[in-house]
Amino acid sequence: RLKYQMLGRVKPQLTELLLGFFDVIDEPLLTVFDFQELELLMCGLPEIDVEDWQENTEYTGEFTTLGGKHPVCKWFWEVVQGYDQEYRARLLQFATGTSGVPSGGFAILQGPDRDSINKFTINGVSMGNNHFPRAHTCFNRIDLPVYSEKSTMKKKLTVALEMAATGFDIE
Repeated sequence: RLKYQMLGRVKPQLTELLLGFFDVIDEPLLTVFDFQELELLMCGLPEIDVEDWQENTEYTGEFTTLGGKHPVCKWFWEVVQGYDQEYRARLLQFATGTSGVPSGGFAILQGPDRDSINKFTINGVSMGNNHFPRAHTCFNRIDLPVYSEKSTMKKKLTVALEMAATGFDIE
């Protein structure tokens, strides 16, 4: 039933769209790209304003009390500032499922229902078994372990961005 709802009922339209797309770009040329790379190729790298992103971020979990003043959150934003636009786009894609910034900026970042604002959230989690950041794309949230060193956080975050282009977890 779900397969029909998502694909079956629009199969004729999808088929025509793909045929037209493949008239422009040969299908074998696309097989080397995953969907995130294809999005970046077709849409280009967005210009991501880190200050706007930071100003429109909420903090939960271990970061609730100090918010953006927590040392790990400060390190996070320093690392993001140091990233080039490609890695910023990867981070945004990892945490939200898309590399695009809304035209009105991060203040109007939406959730999966597209009817409500769902701001980017950094959720502090204890180290425990969580050595790498995790993302919950439906909530525009990244779970960031409370690292003891900035260099460790940068390394783990960068590896997460290179290995898993979008984070996904079930709550």
